[in-house]
Formats: sequence, C-alpha cells, structure tokens
Amino acid sequence: MNNELRVETALKNENELLFLVTSDLAFTNEIPSGKMITDSDDLSFVYLLEIEEGYSQVRFSEAVWPLMLDVLKSDLDPILSWGDKTLPLIGFKDELTMLIYNIEGNNNYGETFTGAVETAFKEILQNT
Repeated sequence: MNNELRVETALKNENELLFLVTSDLAFTNEIPSGKMITDSDDLSFVYLLEIEEGYSQVRFSEAVWPLMLDVLKSDLDPILSWGDKTLPLIGFKDELTMLIYNIEGNNNYGETFTGAVETAFKEILQNT
C-alpha cells in the first residue's frame, strides 16, 4: 500500500518547527524511520514513515525547501503535524544533509533536480 502525505507549509517559532500536511489518511502506529530518499522527477525529498502496511511517504516539494533549510540552520528538530497528530521526524537533519551533499554536482539525480537543490541549499553547501 502506498500512502502519501504532502507537506503544504510549516509553522516556526523559537521552540519548534511544525511541517503541516493535509490528509484524510488515518494512521494509528506510524514510526519515523529516520530515512529520507529523493524523487527527482517530482522535485521532492521524501521522508519515510514505517506503518503496518510497509511505508508511508512524506513528500517535501520545492515550495517548502526554504523551511527545510531553516531546520538545517537551527537547533530545532522538525515535527510532522496533521489533524490532531504530531510526530517528530527523527534523523531528518542528518538524512537531508547527507542527501544535499550527495546531490551537489551529481547529475545522476537529473540536471533540473541537482540545480534546484544546489540553489535552494547553497548556504549550507558553501559552509563546507
């Protein structure tokens, strides 16, 4: 079963950053996997949640990449929020950091995706 959540926006204050999704999917036992992959055709980063049926995908489109950059620049651990549920996204920073460094200059992800990632996360990539 392929369940998918799309991050629409985020709320940020000094104590937390909530990634907000709208979904009518009803999960009961989701577990953050600590794993992130990419979908270069969809220009998305994808965080995986473990669920009874396998995995659910939390998709972060290019529109929310600036908020993902905020996570990397802060001490905040992001939290996924939908309906009345919240779920900490463990491993988010480490996985995202590893991916953007792997994507930099690597056109195996596709030139469009690579260029978009290099532009959006330039501030992080320049700090190496």
